[in-house]
Amino acid sequence: MATESSPTPSLARPGKEAPPPTYRRGPAKAAWYWLSSTAIWVTAKLLYRLRYEGACKVPMEGPLVLLGNHTSHFDPPLVGGSLRRQLSYLARDTLFVGPLGWLIRSYDAVPVDRDGSGIAGIKATLKRLKQGGAMLLFPEGTRSDDGEMKAFKPGFVSLVRRAQATIQPIGFDGPFGIWPKGARRPRLFGKVAIHYGDPIPYAEVAGLSDNELVELAHRRVAECVARARELNRI
Repeated sequence: MATESSPTPSLARPGKEAPPPTYRRGPAKAAWYWLSSTAIWVTAKLLYRLRYEGACKVPMEGPLVLLGNHTSHFDPPLVGGSLRRQLSYLARDTLFVGPLGWLIRSYDAVPVDRDGSGIAGIKATLKRLKQGGAMLLFPEGTRSDDGEMKAFKPGFVSLVRRAQATIQPIGFDGPFGIWPKGARRPRLFGKVAIHYGDPIPYAEVAGLSDNELVELAHRRVAECVARARELNRI
């Protein structure tokens, strides 16, 4: 049985290609993730009329880097609630204390040192990807202060290359209006939409320069944002 820190063992028969490694949580954490993400999905549907499309495109196996525009604290739980595949998240290391720390650990979050070099967080993220995990990243580096997508920072590029990960573009519309940057608490009602674009296999980006990869990712996420806005107008 695979442990929560081990990749799925190879089940390939002789002469057949082995399946990609895929990170699995232990039974208790997997059940908790499913229950809590289902609760988030129900809440988002009832209070925020959540609409999403393309979730079936998200690969269920192998290392995966999900990239999206970042508008609100709501973005990560909305992705977790709308996907079948269980994700791993990044969280500031100072949050790993007390009850909140327990909650963050229960989702196998990777601690990131926002005030230091961040090397430990990068190494932990890369390790999770090489185990076949799915990591949600926001290349803008911080939440948007006006709801519009900003330029992408290139930090994700080395992770994609070293893990040979598939890229999954995501676009949000609506979370900024519910819980904008600087607001102490979210509004109780609103409307949100998510669009999952076509995944980009690593083979399609392996030959690109770093700048070309950043530009491709930004363009594909922008297309997803535009489609999410269309969904929110329907």
